[in-house]
Amino acid sequence: MPVTEKKPHVVLGSGPAGTTLAAELASRGHSVRLVNRSGTGEALEGVVRAAGDVSTVEGATEAIRGAGTVYHCVNVAYHLQVDHLPQVQRAVLGAAESAGARLVVLDTTYPYGETHGEIMTERTPWRATGRKGRMRAELDEIYLAAHREGRVRTVLGRAADFVGPRVLISTLGVATFPAALTGGEAVSLGDVDLPHSFTDIRSVAAGLATLGERPEGDGRVWHLPTAPALTVREIHAMIEERTGQPLKTRTLSEPKPFGPFDEMFMESYAELFYQHTEGQTMDSTAIRESFGLEPVPMEETLDATLDWYRGFLARTQD
Repeated sequence: MPVTEKKPHVVLGSGPAGTTLAAELASRGHSVRLVNRSGTGEALEGVVRAAGDVSTVEGATEAIRGAGTVYHCVNVAYHLQVDHLPQVQRAVLGAAESAGARLVVLDTTYPYGETHGEIMTERTPWRATGRKGRMRAELDEIYLAAHREGRVRTVLGRAADFVGPRVLISTLGVATFPAALTGGEAVSLGDVDLPHSFTDIRSVAAGLATLGERPEGDGRVWHLPTAPALTVREIHAMIEERTGQPLKTRTLSEPKPFGPFDEMFMESYAELFYQHTEGQTMDSTAIRESFGLEPVPMEETLDATLDWYRGFLARTQD
């Protein structure tokens, strides 16, 4: 059973993951504080917003004051990650240790590096060779060491590529759904006939919230609930069924700027392009068997995402 936590659950970072997680925690009856730099954003029932700069120990300490559980969902632009994420980690770990709070970290599959199509489980070796993958692996080692040393009770939840309501920066985000609804051109990357895992952002939130409630999972990495991998071509066909019109597509065989993804972004993303030239299948059996968490089926993900993008496009055109 979930542990009852009277202290606030504090979510750091208000991107799609942090925002969806805050709403999920509030729906479970927790007191929730959502922190970003401005303290503003989408209104969420039961969620208090606060401003904070968690890149400094002072700012992180103030942001998590009084928290029982802290969720680290902070991210930065791709080209700034190697320089800035370690700084954020030091601040958040130090603040969590001072507060005696548990720490739940949203993580990626980058530490695995190139897998050559091997199915990724929590036992897959960390073999990243790129700067971002090595950096993420180093951060994860530090998180797990902090737990082993008894300084901060910590757990990591890894997700595959995001998809779902609020998700913009993804190949199944602004690169696909606006085109599907308006008849424009959708852009894909690499080989669209390889299996590729996508994690519904609502499954990300449900997984992190459950890890926050269940301290028996601390001290390790968990794969967040992720639907069976499909090829991008199969997903495109499912989108076409739902919109009733063919999806115009263009495939990039190498990282080049397109749409909202400018040259700086794609140059920084280039080292991760292997994710689109080899199969990327993430297995989340462990979290399902341990905590009973099932992923949102891809069919439901696409229905909800198309609905959200209809509203998003209407708002942006007003």
